[in-house]
Amino acid sequence: MRPTPRPGIMDITAYVGGRAQLSGVKTVFKLSSNESPLGPSPAVAAAMDQAKASLHIYPEGSARILREAIAAAHGLDAERIVCSGDGSDMILTMLANAYLQPGDEALFSEHAFLVYRIITLANSAVPVTVPERLTNHGLVVDVDAMLAAVTPKTRIVFIANPNNPTGSYLSRDEMARLHAGLPKDVLLVIDAAYAEYVTAADYDAGIALVSRSENVVMTRTFSKIFGMAALRLGWCYAPPAVVDVLNRIRGPFNVSTLQQLAGVAAIGDRAHIEKSVAHNSKWLAWVTDEIRKTGLRVDDSAANFVLIHFPEGPKNRAAADEFLNRGGVILRAVEAYGLPDALRMSIGTEEENRRAVALIQDFMAS
Repeated sequence: MRPTPRPGIMDITAYVGGRAQLSGVKTVFKLSSNESPLGPSPAVAAAMDQAKASLHIYPEGSARILREAIAAAHGLDAERIVCSGDGSDMILTMLANAYLQPGDEALFSEHAFLVYRIITLANSAVPVTVPERLTNHGLVVDVDAMLAAVTPKTRIVFIANPNNPTGSYLSRDEMARLHAGLPKDVLLVIDAAYAEYVTAADYDAGIALVSRSENVVMTRTFSKIFGMAALRLGWCYAPPAVVDVLNRIRGPFNVSTLQQLAGVAAIGDRAHIEKSVAHNSKWLAWVTDEIRKTGLRVDDSAANFVLIHFPEGPKNRAAADEFLNRGGVILRAVEAYGLPDALRMSIGTEEENRRAVALIQDFMAS
């Protein structure tokens, strides 16, 4: 006899992050986790030093200074922001914990972020994956298919926008169309982890939709463009009723003083953010074009990574992965996302990008 977990938990395949090391390889270029190649703003380190003086004191419980800084940066109401000291993943988890009951359904696209399935099963709910559309730009969320998959049991629809690992995004109009077709009691969760990288004019991270709706939440992270992945800081903008729910179930003092001060410093350094956007835009285009010249399919991406598809036969994904590893480059295999023939490459430094692309060119030419 032993304790038994609730139904669904043993159906979860544990999340495995991108590899960081290669046996026998001295110099490793890790392009597997969509981390910022520029790192955080220099102001972040200074803010962390400032926090040392109060390590013995509990932080302010509502993350007020961080919420106010986020609100000022985006023109939001600070009272409609909830922060997390365990990344935006924890916000997603809290939403699932609050709004999913056993037997309920949560919808997400076929190649969506793996956490959506995990948090659905952890609540004994049913994950419903919806096929994506293959377009000239790559794989995209199919709004009509998503709406067709809604049933009376649907409680949450998760949309990563842009999506990881495909890099595609829904336009402002398409997201609005998706929302308009959902029942009022279904929560639309827009995971906008990569929003800061998007330069397309028809994109909206979800702020406007949340502002005018009672059933939309937008989540964001400091792990990507702000270069603070190790600090695990995230937040959401939500309707007042959802904020009330989240504040009832989040942990006490759930964002440390160090995290709050670092987040305030990061979001206040506009020059560093703009530098990161410019770097990504330049190298995203270059990487995409150079790899396409080899004959490989590379989907259009609005984020800080590209999805590279390999053919069957001797030039397959596994062979490419092995070849890249021998050259010291780690990309992300995405079999767990239903893409067994693809690798995801994060945009890195100039040196990392040139090294990875040169190896892919050598692989395809060999």
